[in-house]
Amino acid sequence: MAKAVKDLPEDIQKIVNVYEWDMRTREGIQRFRELKAKSLPSIALDGDLVYESLIPMQEELCDEINRRYQEKNRVV
Repeated sequence: MAKAVKDLPEDIQKIVNVYEWDMRTREGIQRFRELKAKSLPSIALDGDLVYESLIPMQEELCDEINRRYQEKNRVV
């Protein structure tokens, strides 16, 4: 899963902050529980668990990131 995120196009990487938690640490386990995740691999965007137990296709992940970015940065 980490590789899928690290392989995102450069324009997407510029608009995201990537955090990776190690499930062998207390912090990682705590974050897993906060997200109410049930299995690995998992990806959360803006604190929402979006992908669980699967690695999304790069295009799908990019589309979801762009959609959320545009929604957050919408000019009113």
